[in-house]
Amino acid sequence: MAARGPRALSSTDNPGATTSRRISGEAAQASLLEAARELFYYEGVRAVGVEAVVERAGVNKMSLYRQFKSKDDLVLAYLARSDENFWGYFNASMDAHPGDARAQLLQFFIDLSGRAGAAGYRGCPFVNVAAEFPDPSHPARQFVERNKSQLLARLRERAAAAGATDPDALADDLAFLIEGAYAASQTFGAGAPRLLRSLPRTAAALLDAAIPARQAA
Repeated sequence: MAARGPRALSSTDNPGATTSRRISGEAAQASLLEAARELFYYEGVRAVGVEAVVERAGVNKMSLYRQFKSKDDLVLAYLARSDENFWGYFNASMDAHPGDARAQLLQFFIDLSGRAGAAGYRGCPFVNVAAEFPDPSHPARQFVERNKSQLLARLRERAAAAGATDPDALADDLAFLIEGAYAASQTFGAGAPRLLRSLPRTAAALLDAAIPARQAA
């Protein structure tokens, strides 16, 4: 039997079925998004129904109806929040070394190594969602592709700023390494943290091979 996609909210659902508190629309949206983030990230989008999100958020079902027209809308809001978080991490790595693009890129891999090797890490939320939505025309899948395209563009821009001989090739190599780290964090079990500690070293090797050595003045 084919897996069912996200279920649209229906007026036949009983909004009074969940015992919960009544709060403002802004607070309800924040609670629902945080609940969706936890459940979708740790349990999977398709495995989690809207009832579970409402229960985790501690709001009544009508609050969810007011904020999101369907589960798909909630998934897109979850991805938008994940996108904000990702670029927050990326920009923090860049900010650590103003004016030094090579060091900025290496810092991103140092930081990713720490995050991906930490307890409770469940991989990249965009990779996880892409695996659950194989249809390339689905809005969630398209959101994932936009995030990854933007990442590749940022890597390419920083590679050029670092003086790479072929910025496109270096960006491709670094993007491939990033995606491999996401996968390794989930497939190597207890050995993943040890493996991920090699991430900065591997990134440094790619950077050194692609960026001509600076000449002494």
